[in-house]
Amino acid sequence: MRAVPLYATIGSLVLSALTAAPATAWDGPGPASAEARGTAVAAARAAAAGISFGACPEEEMLPDTLKCGTVSVPLDYARPDGPAVELAVSRTLATGPAAGRQGSFVYNPGGPGASSITFPLMGEMSEWKEVAAAYDMVGYAPRGVGASAPLSCQDPAAFAKSPTDSPAHPTAAYKEQRVAEARAYVRGCERNAGEALRHYTSLNNARDLEVLRAALGDERLTFMGASYGTYFGSLYATLFPSRVRRMVFDSAVDPDPEKIWYRSNLDQSLAFESRWEDFRRWVAKHHDVYGLGATPEAVQGHYDDVRAALATDPAGGKVGPGQFHAAFREAAYYDDYWAMRATALSEYVRGNAEPLITQMSPRAITAKDDENARAVYTAVECNDAPWPEEWEVWDRDHSDLAVIAPFQTWDNAFTNLPCAFWPAPRQQPLDVSTEWGELPPVLILAAERDAATPYKGALELQRRLRGAVLVTERDAGTHGIGGAGNACVDGHLRRYLLTGETPAGDAECAPHAEPNPVSLD
Repeated sequence: MRAVPLYATIGSLVLSALTAAPATAWDGPGPASAEARGTAVAAARAAAAGISFGACPEEEMLPDTLKCGTVSVPLDYARPDGPAVELAVSRTLATGPAAGRQGSFVYNPGGPGASSITFPLMGEMSEWKEVAAAYDMVGYAPRGVGASAPLSCQDPAAFAKSPTDSPAHPTAAYKEQRVAEARAYVRGCERNAGEALRHYTSLNNARDLEVLRAALGDERLTFMGASYGTYFGSLYATLFPSRVRRMVFDSAVDPDPEKIWYRSNLDQSLAFESRWEDFRRWVAKHHDVYGLGATPEAVQGHYDDVRAALATDPAGGKVGPGQFHAAFREAAYYDDYWAMRATALSEYVRGNAEPLITQMSPRAITAKDDENARAVYTAVECNDAPWPEEWEVWDRDHSDLAVIAPFQTWDNAFTNLPCAFWPAPRQQPLDVSTEWGELPPVLILAAERDAATPYKGALELQRRLRGAVLVTERDAGTHGIGGAGNACVDGHLRRYLLTGETPAGDAECAPHAEPNPVSLD
């Protein structure tokens, strides 16, 4: 799961016994779990302590307009007096008159493993200025991410190795190699994190959000989550419905417990095939610019040829099939990348490898953050739910799917494969659900052809959060659409955040304009 470039980011079949029970909401009737009681204790302490905002750490190289602080959350909510994690928080104050200020607006960009520390700076952009006038814009690094007790599973230099391979239909020998790598990766996670490893979960991310709300001094939470942020946001709504003021779910993860996370990744891989075709159709439509053929099949042929060539002769000694494919996967997430990637492919075919090398070479400067994001992604998804523990199940399911959806299937499988060998206890996903009247109106945003979080996930979330209103960008597939430039979508988002008003019923928006083709010619 990932989110739009505006926001920072990345990447179940119930087959084993469960070793942990879901949490119980502490603001509703009935007995509370130890974790629920611990959350109440931590939130009360945070409300009393607040957050001391000051200059951001120099190494972050952030502008002076952004202020930073920390909030303490329990590593284990069942032990609120035990070890703690200091979450890094950032904020810009509302720019409008005091009489019109509405409290804090907290944002999470997804992942798992992404930080929103720089998000408050978005208030300077035209799409967000009215919101920034009314709200303190708040970003933070979730537990394990960035400055918030960062989790690591391997040497960042090894993580950023190049060039790498990425076959659409891997051989048995290649699969064995990736199984061995997944086992080694798990050992690294266990060695580096120790007993803390089990506490990187979506439920704890939801509890952390409740503690952050209290630390900010808000009686109720105004929150927007994109991609994975919609999932733990929906867990928050289920656990703490009376604490919700306004919530926006942008590009929703399907919260069905049986989808978390093995089956949702299979659904994602299938959806990527259609989105990849959208890109190829666009390139073919602009054959006069790119010269890659007038049909999607012709574009695919050039793509396959270059991918094969890079396997034997990496571009600049840095870009192999792995880097090449990862770059085009970004184009399947966000059509902002379409012109750049089409140009790189076109120029390579013409004999100029420089655009491809420039766009796709690993960058040592981001290796540490990239490895950290991958570690948190893995820990959260592996801890959240049961996964198949037999390699034969993975091999069968992904071999079958790759026949009809080769673009993303095996890459996705190998990214998640550590979960087959995960040492920490698995939780059973919470059954996301609220009844009529439990929540104020909430807003769901979704692009109809989004592959990272397929559209049916938005429909399922709406079904479970009674009274939620859905805004659909029809015939579009960019992942993360709030504040991304579609005037219709942005109008609904802005109106909701400023007034609490949702459309009278589900709303539809025309797609944003297709990218303009560009060429080095």
